Amino acid sequence: MSEDRPVTENGGADNGMAKTANIFDVARLAGVSHQTVSRVINDLPNVRPATRARVQQAIAQLRYSPSPAARALVTRRTRTIGLVAPGITDYGPASIAMHFTFAARNARYSVETVSAVDEDPAVARAAVEGLLRQRVDAIVLIVVDVGVLEMVRGLELGVPIVAAAASPRRSPLIVSIDQYRGARSAVRHLAELGHSRILHVSGPLQAPDALERVRGWRDELGARRLEVIDHAIGDWTAASGYQIGTRLELDPGSAIFAGNDQMAIGLMSAMRERGIRIPEDVSIIGFDDVPEAGYLYPPLTTVRQDFASLGELMMQKVLIAVEEPGSVTEDTPLPTRLILRQSTRQPE
Repeated sequence: MSEDRPVTENGGADNGMAKTANIFDVARLAGVSHQTVSRVINDLPNVRPATRARVQQAIAQLRYSPSPAARALVTRRTRTIGLVAPGITDYGPASIAMHFTFAARNARYSVETVSAVDEDPAVARAAVEGLLRQRVDAIVLIVVDVGVLEMVRGLELGVPIVAAAASPRRSPLIVSIDQYRGARSAVRHLAELGHSRILHVSGPLQAPDALERVRGWRDELGARRLEVIDHAIGDWTAASGYQIGTRLELDPGSAIFAGNDQMAIGLMSAMRERGIRIPEDVSIIGFDDVPEAGYLYPPLTTVRQDFASLGELMMQKVLIAVEEPGSVTEDTPLPTRLILRQSTRQPE
């Protein structure tokens, strides 16, 4: 194929059926990700000179240019992104918001943040509409309520809208960390230690993360033919974990999978007051890996989420959506990592 002819659907020469090259064609030719191509197009930092040169050569070779619609959008850019964050201080949503803001700043975008104190979808929609009046280039939402997630799916705003939300249903503009597989890894660890009665203390069931963790817990127990016991429901706080821990019925060799580290902290406090030893009498595992997790007594086994990578992925998704509105593709949820500490062990 001549170097200056556009690629075709089957990768051959232009035989009258050539298509206009897109950002993915450039990425394939340069041997990089489409996110890297977007960073070069937008003249963003953190691209090695050799990589930048290779992308620029591929752009020239394919005669690539963003679509006219995308170019029109570029000319009206304010380089401002609207962020709708939940009005809560939970570690997960707060970390996502922080790392997204860092990623936006590195891309030379400013972030206008609105806190939706009420988790009602109507409140979130009003927050989105308020940001649109400020002529933001894109909207980003951190979703902690399934109703808000459904509202997001139906929005047609005229600007890209990217959501951070756990869901079994994939979407090109939804990014997530794999809560389901993270939960299964927690339960698998407890089962492989020899625990046959694995309880779950979940977060609130309107929270997408909580629903995915419940689903993972249940499916892993089912796969191992272990009993699925009705799970207790907390509200993500240590106080709710403590209250549940004061009344939780435990058999010898029981284990508890807490829906987040804060509830695990509350559970551990209640166990100590009841004279139940951790991990000798009960193993406890959390989710998130908050900074304090390694300094508890005993240090907490947990499932780590990579909030920094999620923030970066959200920003990359925004850049692609702004530059190539029709080229956004689904991403595989980011993996979690099991962090082994001293709050879990084989039952005695």
